[in-house]
Amino acid sequence: MKETPSLIVRYIARRAVPFIQLYALYVLGHGEDGPGGGFQGGVIFAASFVLLALAYGWGRGRASVPEKVADVIAPAGCLLYAGIGFVSLLIGGAFLQYDAFAGPGADQAARKTAHHFGLIGIELGVMLTVTASMVILFFEMARPAEDEAAEEGATFEQAGHIPEGPRAEESLDG
Repeated sequence: MKETPSLIVRYIARRAVPFIQLYALYVLGHGEDGPGGGFQGGVIFAASFVLLALAYGWGRGRASVPEKVADVIAPAGCLLYAGIGFVSLLIGGAFLQYDAFAGPGADQAARKTAHHFGLIGIELGVMLTVTASMVILFFEMARPAEDEAAEEGATFEQAGHIPEGPRAEESLDG
């Protein structure tokens, strides 16, 4: 049986997650004017779910982002990104030409505002996709061996895993 982290680790992790997620949103918003953006914010946001899994165990961490939710969010971010690009094409601009959203003949302030919101939309799409992708990768790679065997319809021993304890030495020697 695996040892669970201490009460202190779980307490601090639970309290830190909202601040980590808030910082990820800050990185997302700051990405227009400086370092950061959707990719960095997405990785930081996903790290908050990884922290929960490390503090509370794989099962509870996985419950914080159900598999179906992550499977929907990843392509939704791609669709948001592509959608903004195609809408700019439809209204007469180039692909991802954000200032086209202001319309023809718009003044400089309106074009700058349209560019700002278009860029934030793109970065949000990237953040959604990166967050979901990192969460999916972590939980698939960290899946307990018992769960993999159960999904394939085999017992733990049938899946070819070496048992722990004194029997492990006998099976290696024999």
